[in-house]
Amino acid sequence: MPANIDVYWSFRSPYSYLVTPDLLRLRRDFAATVKLRPVLPIALRAKATVFDANDKKRPRYIVMDARRRAEFLGLPFTWPSPDPVIQDRETFEVASEQPLIWRLTGLGVEAERRGKGIDFAHSVSALLWGGTIDWDKGGHLAAATAAAGLDLAEMDASLSDDEVRAEVQRNHDALEAAGHWGVPTMVFEGEPFFGQDRIDTLRWRLDRAGLSTGAGHT
Repeated sequence: MPANIDVYWSFRSPYSYLVTPDLLRLRRDFAATVKLRPVLPIALRAKATVFDANDKKRPRYIVMDARRRAEFLGLPFTWPSPDPVIQDRETFEVASEQPLIWRLTGLGVEAERRGKGIDFAHSVSALLWGGTIDWDKGGHLAAATAAAGLDLAEMDASLSDDEVRAEVQRNHDALEAAGHWGVPTMVFEGEPFFGQDRIDTLRWRLDRAGLSTGAGHT
C-alpha cells in the first residue's frame, strides 16, 4: 500500500499556492498518496487578529517574500482579486460572512472526496494567484475545475454546508494534533513539514523510507 501524506493547505495562502507543483511531483516520484486537507486561512482560525494593525512589517514581508519565492520558482504571482477573505486592509479585521473562502474550501473538500484534491488545488490556486482579475466571475472557476478533471456544477450540487464545516473542523483539529498551525504543512507518519521550502526535507524523508519510484531521477 502507498504511504500517505496529509497536506494542510489554504486557498488564501501564497505559500500553499507555491507548493502545489511540488505536490504533484511528490505523487510522481514516490509511492505515496498525497491527500489534500483544506483548512481555513489563519486569519479566520485565530482567536485574535493575526497581524498588529499598528505594525505592517509582517504582512509586507510575507507579500514581498512570496513574490520573490514565486520568481525564484518561475511561477506567476499576483495577490488574488478579489481576495478570497473579506478583510479590512488597515485594521486586518475580518468580516463575519466569508462566502468566497468557504466556497473554495468546500470545493477543495469535495475535490478530495473525488480523488482529485491536489489537482484541483493546483489548478484553482494558479487561477487565483496567477493574475486573473475577477476569478470568481464568468467561467474562470469552471474552466480551472475542468482542467483538474472535475465538473464545477456537479461539485456545487454535491456540497453540504454542514458536511463541509465538519470536515474542515476535523482538518483543523488534525493539524493541531500534528503539532503545527500554519500552511502548507505536510504530515508523513505523524511528522510535520511546515512550509513550501520544506519539500526537499520531506523528499529526503520519503527517500529514507524507501518510497522513491525513481521517476524523479530520470
